Amino acid sequence: MNWTEILSPIKETQYFQDLWNNVELEYNTTKCFPPERQIFRALELTDFEDIKVVIIGQDPYHNENQANGLSFSVSNEVKTPPSLQNIYKELASDLGLIKTTNELEDWAKQGVLLLNSTLTVRAHTPNSHKNLGWSVFTDFIIKEVSEKKEDVVFVLWGAFAQKKALLIDTAKHFIIQSPHPSPFSSYKGFFGSKPFSKINEYLKSKKISEINW
Repeated sequence: MNWTEILSPIKETQYFQDLWNNVELEYNTTKCFPPERQIFRALELTDFEDIKVVIIGQDPYHNENQANGLSFSVSNEVKTPPSLQNIYKELASDLGLIKTTNELEDWAKQGVLLLNSTLTVRAHTPNSHKNLGWSVFTDFIIKEVSEKKEDVVFVLWGAFAQKKALLIDTAKHFIIQSPHPSPFSSYKGFFGSKPFSKINEYLKSKKISEINW
């Protein structure tokens, strides 16, 4: 199956038409991120059939040249944000890997769906689009992945993402949970949680090719 088939039932609803009208109004009247062409980039880079891992974020970064349609990822022209810095610290601690790019496109192309719950944001105003209705759409995606696929690793960092566990069939999939990598919570259990090696160990146990982090 592909995303067009998966999403057609929800995209044909009045709910989605209303959501998209509101999104377009926001983009036409205020500065919003990511660039409109990148709103669905997570789905464009990771085909439904290829999904091995889902990393759930909350909403896009809200400053200039940051958000690029992938959760936790930013463009290379800006400073690495604190949460991504901490993700990279844990990657180095876990697997000894040093990542030198802010872009997580290489992960996405290997089957890591980097999905924010809210796909857009008004400039310099975090969570400003949380009430537009995006979560209905992204929850639908999570449920479809859970129902139609097997042996996917869902990575839930922080309390917000962990609420999505209710949408996931734990008999078919593997959930990794820890505190969020933000500076406010990273020392409460994110550091030392070894998510990257755990993901690859699970994939290997299911005879699925591992992620080159």
